[in-house]
Amino acid sequence: MLENLNLLRAFWGFFFIFWTTFNTALVDVVGSEQQIPLSVVKLWASAFGGEIKSIAAKYSGSQLLQKKYKEYEKDVAIEEIDGLQLVKKLAKNMEEMFHKKSEAVRRLVEAAEDAYLKHEFDADLQYEYFNAVLINERDEEGNYLELGKEFILVPNDHFNNLPVNISLSDVQVPTNMYNKDPAIVNGVYWSESLNKVFVDNFDRDPSLIWQYFGSAKGFFRQYPGIKWEPDENGVIAFDCRNRKWYIQAATSPKDVVILVDVSGSMKGLRLTIAKQTVSSILDTLGDDDFFNIIAYNEELHYVEPCLNGTLVQADRANKEHFREHLDKLFAKGIGMLDIALNEAFNMLNEFNHTGQGSICSQAIMLITDGAVDTYDTIFAKYNWPDRKVRIFTYLIGREAAFADNLKWMACANKGFFTQISTLADVQENVMEYLHVLSRPKVIDQEHDVVWTEAYIDSTYEEGKKRRKPNYSSVDLSEVEWEDRDDVLRNAMVNRKTGKFSMEVKKTVDKGKRVLVMTNDYYYTDIKGTPFSLGVALSRGHGKYFFRGNVTVEEGLHDLEHPDVSLADEWSYCNTDLHPEHRQMTQLEAIKRYLTGKEPLLQCDKELIQEVLFDAVVSAPIEAYWTSLALNKSENSDKGVEVAFLGTRTGLSRINLFVGPEQLTNQDFLTAEDKENIFNADHFPLWYRRAAEQIPGSFVYSIPFSTETANKSNVVTASTAIQLLDDRKSPVVAAVGIQMKLEFFQRKFWTASRQCASLDGRCAISCDDETINCYLIDNNGFILVSEDYTQTGYFFGEVEGAVMNKLLAMGSFKRITLYDYQAMCRTNKESSDSAHSLLDPYNAFFAAVKWIMTELVLFLVEFNLCSWWHSDLTAKAQRLKQTLEPCDTEYPAFVSERTIKETMGNIACDDCFKSFVIQQIPSSNLFMVVVDNECFCDSIPPITMAPIEIRYNESLKCERLKSQKIRRRPESCHGFHPEENARECGGVPGLSAKPPLVLLPLLLTIFSR
Repeated sequence: MLENLNLLRAFWGFFFIFWTTFNTALVDVVGSEQQIPLSVVKLWASAFGGEIKSIAAKYSGSQLLQKKYKEYEKDVAIEEIDGLQLVKKLAKNMEEMFHKKSEAVRRLVEAAEDAYLKHEFDADLQYEYFNAVLINERDEEGNYLELGKEFILVPNDHFNNLPVNISLSDVQVPTNMYNKDPAIVNGVYWSESLNKVFVDNFDRDPSLIWQYFGSAKGFFRQYPGIKWEPDENGVIAFDCRNRKWYIQAATSPKDVVILVDVSGSMKGLRLTIAKQTVSSILDTLGDDDFFNIIAYNEELHYVEPCLNGTLVQADRANKEHFREHLDKLFAKGIGMLDIALNEAFNMLNEFNHTGQGSICSQAIMLITDGAVDTYDTIFAKYNWPDRKVRIFTYLIGREAAFADNLKWMACANKGFFTQISTLADVQENVMEYLHVLSRPKVIDQEHDVVWTEAYIDSTYEEGKKRRKPNYSSVDLSEVEWEDRDDVLRNAMVNRKTGKFSMEVKKTVDKGKRVLVMTNDYYYTDIKGTPFSLGVALSRGHGKYFFRGNVTVEEGLHDLEHPDVSLADEWSYCNTDLHPEHRQMTQLEAIKRYLTGKEPLLQCDKELIQEVLFDAVVSAPIEAYWTSLALNKSENSDKGVEVAFLGTRTGLSRINLFVGPEQLTNQDFLTAEDKENIFNADHFPLWYRRAAEQIPGSFVYSIPFSTETANKSNVVTASTAIQLLDDRKSPVVAAVGIQMKLEFFQRKFWTASRQCASLDGRCAISCDDETINCYLIDNNGFILVSEDYTQTGYFFGEVEGAVMNKLLAMGSFKRITLYDYQAMCRTNKESSDSAHSLLDPYNAFFAAVKWIMTELVLFLVEFNLCSWWHSDLTAKAQRLKQTLEPCDTEYPAFVSERTIKETMGNIACDDCFKSFVIQQIPSSNLFMVVVDNECFCDSIPPITMAPIEIRYNESLKCERLKSQKIRRRPESCHGFHPEENARECGGVPGLSAKPPLVLLPLLLTIFSR
């Protein structure tokens, strides 16, 4: 019995210890779930919201401006925009503009043809022309260099403030060409007559910018004349014959199969030259062309295996993809050309029947060091008698043993034969095929005006000039990517007229914020061009505009105020038409137009009338701001620094409450601050964001720094002014202020110390170490934090667990965005293989090595070649970080407007983390109070860093194969019965004919 009693005591003792321990642990866990009172947070939010709105409304003058527009309601006519009528009107205007450009091109064509016919070629002609690289260059003795005479250059605003000569053109010659070659000197001489046509065109249409003349001989005449600077290697790589505008004007669309010999005899430099030849051919292909590359020995090797048996569009992305695969080619085995030719003919025939290709010209490019047969049986089977597929042959190496067979193949199939012995020979020899393909167009005497898409050659990143290849070929589907079924794109490609609507996500503020809106798209074709025009109108305020009415005298009076400015990139008046107007600002032009001092000015009367109306209605705000600035008791701590206003007509007013030198943000509302001023392509950021806010509320934000760490120390607040209270009414203006961040944060901390208790003792305060208080905006960025360094950060990076919960609860939503024009950093092996033609010295030394190798080739059976040429083919095993085009996806976040407040608990490793989120009234802000005693380190932060979209091989292949709907050029000049097919590469016994007249007549004109 006693023993049982002792056992019972021991059990209860153990149970008591166990229960005590368990209960203590339970108390610890539950105790860490600190309940933050929602009512207190609501009080703080209300106090701060009232205070900051009062400041923003007072200093911006929003209520005064709203009242002034209200007074004019009875004199205003509100109209809904007819999108179809608008787009048709704009298309008609653009049709007239394009017609002027076409006429300028035709005048140049006529002048060039006439000058060429009158000129007699003189092989001994000596002519000193203005070489664009050598102009104004002197030798050590101070004398001008040959072809480098004095050439007056003056900076000109019309030409991006570049130093130009608007009286003369000058001439650029590629580095790999001799600038005193007789063919070039003769061409430059007779094309001098184009100078007067260039000047006349510019006088007739002052909106023209650059006028070009590209010669088939390689020289490039540019007006106005400008100085060309070599790159860091002393090279000018530009060759006009590789430009899209030249290729598209010279030839018709074509389907091309490139056959590359990779048999054992192609080892060493020959294979390097062959690869460079393929790359140069790719340079000559444009978006209207289709191609594939097949390497052959005793077997066929598609350079891109997934594209077996088909062709792909020769856009820049596809060409770069194939170039990367060229490095994988190596030489071995025996060349079986008959297999390759059969495959090429079958592929071209089948692809032509699909209706997907060019449906015009077809060609086979053969790159080899020899052919043992003429393969006439294959040509008889597939290509004769019509010879619809041209054969272009490129003999690699200096041996002529197999030259006759290759010449015969080209001549028998309306092609051309060339021999390429060195890397320096590649460029010129590849260009020969373009001359052949242009023959039918010349014989037809067609002068098709060809329009390229808008493109840019270079971009500046990190202070350095870099090529951004994909930038020049932006497909509409990559911009309006929400249109997954390409409804809008296909309708515009097919030149339809109609309307399409969809919800879109528009990124702003350096891509960190997103505006979700519904757009109505209206589209139609532009007659006489290959283009279609589309206009997007945002639902709501974007669908309406109003017409006000004031006298010219009233409007002019209120435009005279020194703080009034207009969007200088907008065209209120066309100041480009006459040279004497080009120095005028738009505001000056309007004043002179309205006072009758410049009767020749062409101005938009309707837009100017609206500007006058806005000037009159907004004029009283200047006196209001001035009174605030003069009242010393107001804004004594100078927390508010700037007040600003912008109207839908591009009129702006600015008032400083501190001296210019005291401004915290010196760039705000200046030309350097592109996001926050009226530009040709967008309204200011503060205007756009205010327009999307609920009427009567202010939108607050801090500007993002371009640096890694955000160092902003100001806050911007803005609100939209609507003519009526109805949401459908147009937004007529936006006003706002910029204040010091420290001033803004101080108001927040003052409000967060308030409490409702009678004794003044607060149960909780943001000063408490047990909680963290934040102020975030509707995109989740921190404006106020106890840790000042967190200002500007995304809330998810700081409080990942809370942000995850807010997303799960629907308080915020994640929006995935895509950038199909991104640049990604990548590590690539640095290699010296396949030296480019951009460096003639490398090409020269490579040729010398090759010749020396050839002398002893028979002794070592190609081994010496491989050894000698190893510096050209072996890759240095080191990584180099480069920027490459890529596709990325990245998140943006936006608050749910219907959720004003919420609270929640988060289960962490050994505790529960509580939080409260409360909207700040009349704003886009939220106060977030978070328990600081429970740490959720196991839940990772949420970042906004872009992620590269990596496509697996299967998806890559599908993307390569996929072809979006496209329209072909309206004309095709593939063949002509009068062609002289005997001009095929200098076959013995064939006489050469004079150059075709129209080959050099390739011009393009850009306009503003």
